[in-house]
Amino acid sequence: MSTAPPHVLIIGAGTGGLCLAHGLRRAGITVAVYERHRDRAEGLLGYRVGIGPTGSRALRDCLPPELFATFLATCARPPHYFNVVTEGLRQTASFELRPTTDPVRTEHSVARMAMCQVLLTGLDDVVHFDKTFTRYAQRDDGTVTAHFADGTSATGDLLVAADGTHSAVRRQYLPHAVTKDAGTINIATRIPLTAHTRDLVPERIRQGISLIFGVGGVMGVLHVLEFNWDAGRAIKPGVSDAAAALLRDWPGLAHDTSTDNINLIIWSAARRFPADIMRRRGEDLLRVALGLTSNWHPNLRELLARADPASALPIKVSTSEPVPPWKSSTVTLLGDAIHTMTPGRGVGANTALRDARLLCEQVTRATTGDKTLLQAVADYEAAMAPYGFARVADSLNRSGTSGEDRMYRPVVGRLALLGARGYFGVTSRVPRLRRRFVDDFHTYEGDQD
Repeated sequence: MSTAPPHVLIIGAGTGGLCLAHGLRRAGITVAVYERHRDRAEGLLGYRVGIGPTGSRALRDCLPPELFATFLATCARPPHYFNVVTEGLRQTASFELRPTTDPVRTEHSVARMAMCQVLLTGLDDVVHFDKTFTRYAQRDDGTVTAHFADGTSATGDLLVAADGTHSAVRRQYLPHAVTKDAGTINIATRIPLTAHTRDLVPERIRQGISLIFGVGGVMGVLHVLEFNWDAGRAIKPGVSDAAAALLRDWPGLAHDTSTDNINLIIWSAARRFPADIMRRRGEDLLRVALGLTSNWHPNLRELLARADPASALPIKVSTSEPVPPWKSSTVTLLGDAIHTMTPGRGVGANTALRDARLLCEQVTRATTGDKTLLQAVADYEAAMAPYGFARVADSLNRSGTSGEDRMYRPVVGRLALLGARGYFGVTSRVPRLRRRFVDDFHTYEGDQD
């Protein structure tokens, strides 16, 4: 026996929240999204995120088929190699990645801004901008009301916190749920891809994702993003007719500012940075990056010098502390709002998309009479919390992610660096180990816990 579909309020128009909105709408469930930014362009930067099988499956299942095809058309050229290089651009390992025609079982290189513009497509009547959430109130009739800074409010049957690491919903709902500094800081930069900057990067590095293990405890990652359109928003020659048609019909292309670029991100232990690093921007931030990489190859330093100052962004890496099970209600959480994790291969974005897919499935089952809405939320949380916090732990254990990593220590750091380089070097040269590494790169799906 079916029941009336619930009305769902989503706080935050990020990756997970928008994916959930699409999935719910496809299931015939009404939804409203409330975003604190003033419009669809504010707060978005075009840094790369890797969307793997976990995220791709969620997008395929939640988005209308044509919009999922548009997502694929907006992805950058896929990487052909995973490289490990020194600060002097000497290659210590390189793994050739396998081409694939399966749109789900692969990793897609995505600009965050382009992806958000895709996810905003078709939701003009659903997403409400310039709405800063302040608090919620749960009613005796089972509904929940969200209140906003402008004095307005909205009432629904379920409130979903998709408002990120500093979630205002989480502060009220789970005040004991906290994040902690991982002890590392990133400086993310974006360099326009020109004939000159292209020539600064060796071919194999230009065609792949490259991890930089630098002497002195400064690390980095470099990835070249090349899209199906040029700086003038014209579709490039060689793009398939189907992809070109999708892009021409895509309204997001007029809003997206992603163009071919080189993402170069450096990071190290927080103690290596000025105390006011999180307040620095532009040329000032780039000078810090150049100061930390004084022993890097001249080509890498020139890339940093040619970075778009407006794109330079400091990122303090933080992670969520595991939270004991809580009593489920008409408020729930997804993505960074409940399990913030460190950057790396887009694990945070992929896990948020996994959350959205699972929550959509559970809420949809509640509309068929298979279970109550409260039971649907409880079943979602019973699965989400364990895998979410497992991904938090996984991400924190990666080399160089934690500020306590041996690589950042004065004496043992050099030995740890040699060990990390040696591991990748041996793995890339031994056929059995190389195959296993490539298999793991392609098949890790994150939703098989």
